Amino acid sequence: MVFWLSAAWVTLVVALAAAAGLLPLADPAAVGAGDPGLGPSAAHLLGTDELGRDLFSRVVHGARISLVAGFVSITLGLIVGGTLGLIAGFRRGAADTVVTTLANSLLAFPALVLALAVVTFLGQSPQNVTLTIGLVSVAPIAMVVRGATIGCAGREYVVAARMLGAKNRRIILREIIPNVAPVALSLSLVWVATAIVAEGSLAYLGLSVQPPTPSWGAMIAEGRNTLAESPGTALWPSLFMFLTVLGLNFAGDRLRDRLDVKGDVS
Repeated sequence: MVFWLSAAWVTLVVALAAAAGLLPLADPAAVGAGDPGLGPSAAHLLGTDELGRDLFSRVVHGARISLVAGFVSITLGLIVGGTLGLIAGFRRGAADTVVTTLANSLLAFPALVLALAVVTFLGQSPQNVTLTIGLVSVAPIAMVVRGATIGCAGREYVVAARMLGAKNRRIILREIIPNVAPVALSLSLVWVATAIVAEGSLAYLGLSVQPPTPSWGAMIAEGRNTLAESPGTALWPSLFMFLTVLGLNFAGDRLRDRLDVKGDVS
């Protein structure tokens, strides 16, 4: 039940974000769409902010930034980190030493501090924030995939494939990847949730989208000084982010249980 509720909420948010340009929503940047500080009503489902902008429209359009950053960054992390982890876990030796040394070195830095440094170097933009989160996610993803690969490499079906003369490429494609993929798939939803929070943190610090473009983190930052006059400005994006992250975490946990993924893969 929890899995389906979580999946339903995440699906709803993704669908709203994807269809934001097609829905009859107010311009999220339009000042004076309603009176400032209005509560929820039929005309404005979540009310308006201190500038009279429609909060439902801003939350839905802001979801596009947050979700794209979350899913795209983790896709990048899976491609790069997954490949490195697969090579390290399968080849072992020098390749394993290099990958684990680099990954552990990156993991030694606090993730937010590392992200701040990379964004400062690359410049402030949603694209650079997405790239930064993807780069920061490479190390933990590589270590998880490496652990899962090492676990698979010693299994009977891999040993049997070697004895039958199968080449490394065939073993990786036919034996390793199909057994490592469920681990990465089940954890990817949790990683996406973490990436959404990371984007929100960077947006809160003013390093992602710039006003008046909305994102959940930027809206929370805008509303922190007007909580008395217009509490919904910060409340609604906070609630949407909380429920989406919670839904992704629950869905990821249930998916891991359904796929019978063990926790000792790192």
